[in-house]
Amino acid sequence: MKFNEEEMLKFAEKLGRQLEAQDVIVLTGELGAGKTTFTKGLALGLDIHQMVKSPTYTIVRSLENGRLPLYHMDVYRIGDDPDSFDLDDYLFGEGVSVIEWGEMLGADLPEHYLEVIFDKYSPDLVDDNEREIILKAHGQRYEQLIQSLA
Repeated sequence: MKFNEEEMLKFAEKLGRQLEAQDVIVLTGELGAGKTTFTKGLALGLDIHQMVKSPTYTIVRSLENGRLPLYHMDVYRIGDDPDSFDLDDYLFGEGVSVIEWGEMLGADLPEHYLEVIFDKYSPDLVDDNEREIILKAHGQRYEQLIQSLA
């Protein structure tokens, strides 16, 4: 799928409307690929209207004024120490967990999650404002979620 920023926000909002407590979304892609922009759309789908900023320096930002809480994480800075914060508190909490750079968690990721892969360098893109996005389901819940978006 190819999206400009506005289209990406609308797609992510549509996905956000279907999310449930304890859903996990892992965002993978290089710097500037659109991970935080995508999270803004997810937040809108969860009826969260407060500002969404990258949690790069805080590791986790909790946005709790919507239909479900959104736990927005950026694990880039934790490196090889996923125990530096209590990931399970978020994954098994009352909200939706969105993990930027989640691939860095490796075996510490849950068994089931939706991976959203961003590519800002795809040869199929027309201009620098587009991103290619691939959805990869890890588990039946997420296979069904992808099918519902088609």
